[in-house]
Amino acid sequence: MDEPNEAQDNRELYALLNLSPEASDEEIRRAYRQWAQAYHPDKYQAPHMKDIATENFQRICEAYEILSDPNKRQIYDIYGMEGLTSGLELGPKLNGAEEIKAELERLKRMKEREKMAAHFQPSGTIVANMSLPRYLDGNGMLRGMAMTSEIQSQLSKRNAVTIGGNLAVNGEEGGGAATAVFRHHLSEVSSVEVVASAGLRALIGVQTTRNLSSHSAATMGIALSLKDGSLNLSNLWTRQLSETASGHIELALGPHSSVTVGWQKKDQRRSASGEVKFGTGSFETSVHYTHRFSPKSLGCIVGRVGRLIPSISYPFLQTYSIYIWHPTSMAKEDFFFVVIRIEFSSLEVEVGGGRKLSKFSSVRWLYIIGIQGISWKFELYRGGQKLIIPILLTRHLNPVFATGAFVVPASLYFVLKKLFIKPYYLRRNKQKALEEKEKTSAQVKEARATAEKAQNLQQNVANRKRNKQLETGGLVIMRALYGNQRILNNLKSSSETSFELTSEVIDVTIPLNFLVNDSGQLKLHEGVKKSGIMGFCDPCPGSPKDLYVEYVYAGNQYRVWAGDYEELQIPQGSHRI
Repeated sequence: MDEPNEAQDNRELYALLNLSPEASDEEIRRAYRQWAQAYHPDKYQAPHMKDIATENFQRICEAYEILSDPNKRQIYDIYGMEGLTSGLELGPKLNGAEEIKAELERLKRMKEREKMAAHFQPSGTIVANMSLPRYLDGNGMLRGMAMTSEIQSQLSKRNAVTIGGNLAVNGEEGGGAATAVFRHHLSEVSSVEVVASAGLRALIGVQTTRNLSSHSAATMGIALSLKDGSLNLSNLWTRQLSETASGHIELALGPHSSVTVGWQKKDQRRSASGEVKFGTGSFETSVHYTHRFSPKSLGCIVGRVGRLIPSISYPFLQTYSIYIWHPTSMAKEDFFFVVIRIEFSSLEVEVGGGRKLSKFSSVRWLYIIGIQGISWKFELYRGGQKLIIPILLTRHLNPVFATGAFVVPASLYFVLKKLFIKPYYLRRNKQKALEEKEKTSAQVKEARATAEKAQNLQQNVANRKRNKQLETGGLVIMRALYGNQRILNNLKSSSETSFELTSEVIDVTIPLNFLVNDSGQLKLHEGVKKSGIMGFCDPCPGSPKDLYVEYVYAGNQYRVWAGDYEELQIPQGSHRI
């Protein structure tokens, strides 16, 4: 059977009541009455049995409460328990699946903001430009440096503050600025921001944003320059043109007035955007296209043509280029990429590689050769922090030097990887695998204990049904095993009847005898994962699972294998041995 999709994983409650996902309201009520009677705590006198019954009865009641409510059931069918715990509610404004999805995403974002309310989110970049020729000339190694830093903090559900600064030094010139932004959400569709900046860009301003509809938004702002007293006005309108495309128009009035028109389109495999900007003394046209060849590989083409007023904050970082970027994964942690960069006055080729050090950090090395010389670039990423160190090796294109500048560090990396890096990661991954195995083992142990408790409650009823079926020659489950598909498939080629249980297989004979109805039939529904059935559990998370059943009916022996999400209906003549 095909692999289960996301919707099939949202059916544990159906398994708990042994219902089809298409069950009617009457079938849900009938199943609830049946299970509520079987698991009601008042039926048990022993304290430990009463506690077990209470625990399972609460599970039955919770399943019924959700599946009997049309709104909750619709949310559960689409998003599972996550949708319900997120606080999603249906009403006259939420009828379609797309509207439900949009509302769930909004609630997710809101919960994420609440979770991060008490935390600071720092980010920053340090770029240190080095030059070997400059050092050899006696002028020092450092030729320029730029730093940016930003801290965001969610003060409350509606209030947030961002404080940041930047500094750039290039030779004898330099400058910087500090900025503070206070953001207040007036409602779910509108917000206001107060901005203050000191330094080369000293100003104070305010802007407000409002969602005009579900497809459009507008932002209006006003800023006063504290250096020359000039006033700057800005208006930005955005519009969702389709499910994958949007457009925007921006009007800026002031000493550097401009009009900008842009659009962007994005789907699973490709994204494209374009923008045209006309301003006082400036003109710019830019196009950006990205194509994803595979989950780990993509190509990118960017074109930017025009004349811009130099940036005050980063006078030496401004670039105008067309380049193609194609990274390719070499291993699970390693990646390799090539960049061809065409600038107005130069042609450069970048060859680089990197390694993912952890979930939040990675390191990259780039070899750059072009008309302007040969360079190295080292980059370190850690969370929201970046350290970038470009090193100019030479301004001349010497073939021998160019070859050595590439071969020597690349060879050094592969030697270090072979002797030190790879052994270290093998040890670390082995340790992580052991820790994960221990964690999974503890979860499986707890799930087995829960399943055994449920089977203790089912024992008396299962025995009574079994004896009744034996008397009438009906359906009796002799042995039922659920677990690792590979292990259970060995029984197909084996003539032996004995089987020793392993940690990846659980005996579910009692639950299946419990589910046999008065007519001597048993049905497990398609698309419902069997580990959710009362008395079952998942003994081998992450591995394919099967259900193996041996049963007798009318004096004949039968056996059958069924997939985890496959329908099982017995007795069937095709199962006869």
